[in-house]
Amino acid sequence: MTDTLTLHHLEYSQSFRVLWMLEELQATYDLVVYDRDARTMAAPDEYKTLSPLGTAPVMTCGDLALAESSAIMEFILDKTPEQKLRPGHDSPDRTRYLFWWHAAQGSMMPLQLMKTVTTISQKRLPFFMKPFVKLYTKGLDELFIQPRLNRILAMAEQDLGTAPWFGGQQLSAADFLIAYNMIVGAERDMINDADYPRCMDWVLRMKALPSFARATEKDGRESMALAY
Repeated sequence: MTDTLTLHHLEYSQSFRVLWMLEELQATYDLVVYDRDARTMAAPDEYKTLSPLGTAPVMTCGDLALAESSAIMEFILDKTPEQKLRPGHDSPDRTRYLFWWHAAQGSMMPLQLMKTVTTISQKRLPFFMKPFVKLYTKGLDELFIQPRLNRILAMAEQDLGTAPWFGGQQLSAADFLIAYNMIVGAERDMINDADYPRCMDWVLRMKALPSFARATEKDGRESMALAY
């Protein structure tokens, strides 16, 4: 990299996986940490003005400001040609890697976000509206959200039975991208040992990586569960 990469890291946010991957790559980068508003848990104004979308994560490199976790991680991988976190085009793991790289953001994250939004909405509504909203969100979760999430997790459980990582035989960027989904899912009891033992074992193996300890120390937080 010619220009120094700067990760603008918001506490309790999805930028943790970018920070984690940077530590795994042992890349050279600058880190700027922002605290959320104590009352609203929203990003501070200086962060919102920096990000093209007003959301975390955001990375700057020279005159470039880039949002979206997967885009930032692709940029980092492109700028780190010696890295081994992305299977080559001729690798037998390439298709598997691509699937989970896109499933993390395109399929799994929207479902988990919907579960979170419905939970938060129930807590913040006026008391007289809560029974009606609870009934609606319960039906939405049982008929739409949870069945789809179960299918994704079942496929993850199956795939982890054929190779140890989401990217195949070797640890890959797909593992770092989906780590947020999986670890938060485990912290919120969306994933458990009884139904998804291989997924839980994968979570433990990811957390055992030295790069996780380094990223956690720089992040200063022990849990991702408040991130959304």
